Amino acid sequence: MSGNTPPLHKLTQKAGETEQLMEYFKQQVELLKEKAMLQASVREEKKLLVENAKLKKDIDDLQKLLQEKQKRRAGRQVSSVQCTTTSAGPESTTPTACAATTTNATGRRKTLHKDEGKRRRAERRGEKKEKELGLVALDQEARLDVSRLDLRVGRIITAKKHPDADSLYVEEVDIGEATLRTVVSGLVKHVPLEQLQNRMVVLLCNLRPTKMRGVLSQAMVMCASSSERVEILDPPSGAVPGDRVTFQSFPGEPDKELSPKKKVWEKVQADLRTDGKCVATYKDAAFEVRGKGLCKSQTMSNSGIK
Repeated sequence: MSGNTPPLHKLTQKAGETEQLMEYFKQQVELLKEKAMLQASVREEKKLLVENAKLKKDIDDLQKLLQEKQKRRAGRQVSSVQCTTTSAGPESTTPTACAATTTNATGRRKTLHKDEGKRRRAERRGEKKEKELGLVALDQEARLDVSRLDLRVGRIITAKKHPDADSLYVEEVDIGEATLRTVVSGLVKHVPLEQLQNRMVVLLCNLRPTKMRGVLSQAMVMCASSSERVEILDPPSGAVPGDRVTFQSFPGEPDKELSPKKKVWEKVQADLRTDGKCVATYKDAAFEVRGKGLCKSQTMSNSGIK
């Protein structure tokens, strides 16, 4: 045996440590699941408390409405007796006047019913909207993956040097919207300016717009990157501005805007890489424009993407 081969008992010990680590990670996953279920239960309890308060208010309002109706009914009965017993005279109430009073009261009741119906319908719509927003928020909290990124194909229409920063370009990019987006990129040291003109690129479109040396940047050009080199990712042939970049293993709609506080981009970016064939991937799922092909770098394999 070679002198570098570890003894059998050391290999056995390492295998045992690996099993212990795997068991520990499984326990941690179960704890996280239980925590998520507990948080969902607390949110549901709060929602029920709010709904109970609304129901109590509705009951109180109905009781008040019923009391008002009873008072009006009693008043109409008194008026009816007066109409039938009062003799005609300058100050007496005629049957015609009594009929008019009854008609007006009926009209007011109909109006009250109509207003009450409108109010309840508005409350139901509001509750439904709150529920839908709550479900969306819960879904996003549970779904921390690349599907929350709004990745789209774009075409750089014009590119020029930033007026106040030597390392930055300012590009006007068509991503299939009514107006072009302005994008600021730190590519001066890596990509010649002429190579950016009329170039197809992949852009991250739901980062919060940020000013870079006085120019508002509304998206980010996606690139394969290492400590020495940077290459712009190329969309597949036939892709057009506005095409969505999706991932077969990670369905879902992107956030309208990524919150900087929650650091969704930073967490997802850690798993973005090119594979051995230069295909851009997230956890081995390729950047894909459905029906047209995959997004790639030119030469950089097994590199990070940002």
